[in-house]
Amino acid sequence: MKTKNQLLQLLALAALPAAALATNGDNLIAIGPIARGMGGLSVAYPQDPISAVFANPAAMCFGPYCPVSEMNLSITAFMPDVEASVTDSTGAKVAASSDDKVYLIPAIGFSHPLKFDEQDRWRIGMSAYGVSGLGVDYKDSAINSIFTGTGTGPTNPPIPFVPGNPWTGAGLKTELMIAKVAPAIAYKVLPNLSVGGSIHLNYSELEIFDRKSDGTTLGFQIGGLYTPVPNVYIGASYTSPQTIKYDSIIPAGQPPAPPAYNALKLEAPQQIAAGISTELLDKRLVLGIEARWINWGDADGYSDFGWKDQYVIALGGQYAVMPEKFIVRAGYNFGNNPVDENNGFDGSFSPTGMPNDVVTVQGTPFPRYYYETFRIIGFPAIVEHHVTLGASWFFKENISVNFAYMHAFENTIRESGTSPLGTPTTIESTLLENSIEIGFSWRF
Repeated sequence: MKTKNQLLQLLALAALPAAALATNGDNLIAIGPIARGMGGLSVAYPQDPISAVFANPAAMCFGPYCPVSEMNLSITAFMPDVEASVTDSTGAKVAASSDDKVYLIPAIGFSHPLKFDEQDRWRIGMSAYGVSGLGVDYKDSAINSIFTGTGTGPTNPPIPFVPGNPWTGAGLKTELMIAKVAPAIAYKVLPNLSVGGSIHLNYSELEIFDRKSDGTTLGFQIGGLYTPVPNVYIGASYTSPQTIKYDSIIPAGQPPAPPAYNALKLEAPQQIAAGISTELLDKRLVLGIEARWINWGDADGYSDFGWKDQYVIALGGQYAVMPEKFIVRAGYNFGNNPVDENNGFDGSFSPTGMPNDVVTVQGTPFPRYYYETFRIIGFPAIVEHHVTLGASWFFKENISVNFAYMHAFENTIRESGTSPLGTPTTIESTLLENSIEIGFSWRF
């Protein structure tokens, strides 16, 4: 197992995403600047191996690079803006912004024909990329006192915890990072029908407060692509659930118990995606629509923290301003906020420091107040509306440079309950995102 973990870490190193990513839940809307520039369209009409392997490996048989090989490289600068606040019944507020950073996310992919027959019906491919992640860093902010128990006012009252209790002293910092290596194979059953599959090798790191853990797991994806008439493409794919166990990561003690830490399982949920795209105006114009179901509501970890299923719709298009030379793209992506609001929660503590309400997560008791602040402030994967722009320039017949920009509009989650002192309180998080991506494609 140690050798397997080391191998996955090496394979995933170049694709490991930074924390604080959150678009469709904690998943990126697409991999690669071409798909992202079209709002995430990649199930029925991926145009490079990097997005085909991510969304629908069967589509490798219908890419514009066929029947030759193609290599893709890209780098994304991801720029989230996260804020949080806690307000009491008098209007007194403690607010802060998470430590802002620019996160760089590399990705690499290729596809190559297998010469098993004259029709070149087989193709193989592989991608390595950062696919998921989220997190915040409030350790040097006023919000930190919510988790250290050192507040002095009604908004952040001092918590009568005994010294050494694991729920105090560490402050709030969370990071989830997931990278994936996906070897894939596709077969063209008929001239207008292909099927494919990929194996997902996942490596992940998780930090909660000052505890860190990592893990690996395997999963799979299968898909198909069908062209019922020329220039119309229908695609669908299924991705299996993929669970990673993080050892000794969750604070397990309650006062007056000594510090202890339990494991936490987080499951990348199963997904079903489908879409249709069409080429118009002698293939100069492409339009498409895709839908995706992400099963957060049954996924270990996410369901424990009150996430619900997410339904994603993507619309996109591209136009060849100069055929085979310059292409522009635009898209829109919507995914409902998967984080439920638990209004009316009882976060109060007894005079002896014991919580009056406890939520059990995978066998670990969470005081209700910390459970709710952790859900809302610690992992605010709440953005819903995204707009994207993109372009490609072929400076040689077989080499192009690709650009994409994504803006996720600001969204806020807010829920009300009682503080540890039993007084009314409101917890709130706000998130918006921007990203810029550049990539290169080489056909050979």
